Amino acid sequence: MEIAEKIPLLLVDDEEDIRDVLELVLTDLGYAVFTAPNGEVALRIFKEKRPEIVLTDIKMPGMDGVELLRQIKQESPGTEVIMITGHGDTSLAIKSLKHEAIDFIPKPVNDEVLEVALKRAMDKIDMRRQMAEYTRNLEALVREKAEMQDHLTSLGLMIGSISHGVKGQLTRLDAGLYELKTALQKNDPVLMAEGYRIVEGSAGRIKKMVLDILFYSKERDLKMETVRLIDFTRDVASVIESRAAGSDIAFHAACDESAGDAVLDPERIHSALVNILENAVDACAEHTSQKAKRIDFTVSSENGHICFRIQDNGVGMNRETRDNIFNLFFSAKGKKGTGLGLFIANRIIRQHDGTITVDSTPGKGSEFIVRIPKITPNR
Repeated sequence: MEIAEKIPLLLVDDEEDIRDVLELVLTDLGYAVFTAPNGEVALRIFKEKRPEIVLTDIKMPGMDGVELLRQIKQESPGTEVIMITGHGDTSLAIKSLKHEAIDFIPKPVNDEVLEVALKRAMDKIDMRRQMAEYTRNLEALVREKAEMQDHLTSLGLMIGSISHGVKGQLTRLDAGLYELKTALQKNDPVLMAEGYRIVEGSAGRIKKMVLDILFYSKERDLKMETVRLIDFTRDVASVIESRAAGSDIAFHAACDESAGDAVLDPERIHSALVNILENAVDACAEHTSQKAKRIDFTVSSENGHICFRIQDNGVGMNRETRDNIFNLFFSAKGKKGTGLGLFIANRIIRQHDGTITVDSTPGKGSEFIVRIPKITPNR
């Protein structure tokens, strides 16, 4: 029985002649052999080399083979130990089997008997390896199944959440189209402008829902570009201005001129900021007792970071809501919200190695601060 891969084996016997002969036989069989003259030395070598098989004499001065077996099994239960017995050592051989020796062979050692014992040890080692591999594969399958189940559950929740949102926007679209139709019949420019605003707003919300689904379902690598922060601030603000105006909210956007240029994924950061700003618009619109509703959006460069600050004087949030707003499908808006916007915003910011902090007081408003490391473009 010659093995393709050299298996480390520790040979222990206090008789040098027997060690030398067995070492030659075992080396010919393809094992990488370490030898020891007694149990104490054998234990030191075992702890250093970690052989998979130990072949040891039972009767030795000092630590005998049974005690060596016991300590090895305590240290490494997977190591297979074969005992070598002399005439009259039957009771010790049986005792060694109770300590989980794989086999015992009598002296003088017969080559064929030795090969059979080694094969038993190798078969058990191979079976243990196969079981470990099977267990790893089974655990991987269980994880994949759990992930798939989570994905399907999330997909179902998303479809239900999005369907409510789209249904609401379609109702608004119908209302806007009705106003446009009436305005055309009456040649009323004011009503026409109002109808157009409703249609534009609803179409934009539906578009945002679709983009949110795409962002959630497929996380892509960032597409980093150099942007001029003043222009970028203006682009983000332009998306919110009409919505804020339609809800009688004063919207102010400003970028510190010293902020300069930065490298980021403009599409993703734009989406994240719009999600947070739309949340601020909703919070202000919901605060019916607040007469002078206001949102401030400022951009600056602070301590090596780009800082996007969004403040509103809307309804604010209690601690429980604040602690959950970035969780998937959590929405404080009931059926009006999809529970995707702030979750996606947080994921995008984290992709940029950034952070979002939130401070909010019920009835007084909220402040979101987004910080991402400022990467200066190479000139």
